[in-house]
Amino acid sequence: MSPQDPDPADAWSHVVTLAAGLAHEIKNPLSTITLNLQLLQEDWRDAESPKERRTLKRLQTLERETSRLTGLLEDFLRYARTQHVELQACQLNTIVQDVLDFVAPKASRQGIEIHSTLDPTVPTTQADPKLLKQAILNLVLNAQEAMPDGGELLVRTATDPGGVCIDITDTGVGIPDHHLAKVFNVYFSTKQGGSGLGLAATRRILELHGGTIDLETQIGKGTHFTIHLPTDTPPPQETTA
Repeated sequence: MSPQDPDPADAWSHVVTLAAGLAHEIKNPLSTITLNLQLLQEDWRDAESPKERRTLKRLQTLERETSRLTGLLEDFLRYARTQHVELQACQLNTIVQDVLDFVAPKASRQGIEIHSTLDPTVPTTQADPKLLKQAILNLVLNAQEAMPDGGELLVRTATDPGGVCIDITDTGVGIPDHHLAKVFNVYFSTKQGGSGLGLAATRRILELHGGTIDLETQIGKGTHFTIHLPTDTPPPQETTA
């Protein structure tokens, strides 16, 4: 690279900053539109005539779609801002348990049993607790969505050569072979209304920590993710995605 050539990392950071700013500007008026559509639905909640009911139905459709777009923008903003890590000493088991406590009520309503085996000998890990928690949460939510009729969620932590690992296993529907090469791609999703950023963000967060993620799956049997995190190797501080 010559002195005149731009640094790709700086160029990417600039594009991300512009995109995130644009998304934020779109999100504000979109939230206002959503709120007003909700208020209009309240005004029409006693609709009686066929015309009034059609109007209410259209308002509900508009509100649902604007809410979906707001969710997509929020997912994008979280992904775009994932460029740097702020490392500190973290107890991995505490982070994992916080995630499981958060999802437990919904899992119970879905008929999902959570089984955790957290190794007490897992060493302290240098990590960004907020980002790492988000990465684990993405995987756990993905597992829950793969078990719409209930099942089991198995979560394990353990020491690993050169670091630590987290296993997240579900007994859900599994991932088709033709999707395996794309599941971590940005904007790839098989879920209706999904942003396709959850697993992409998870991999990006782990790369920022110098970690990796592996995937095993079987249709009708479930999916197994394994996170590997180093404890003795300084992670890279940014990525060009």
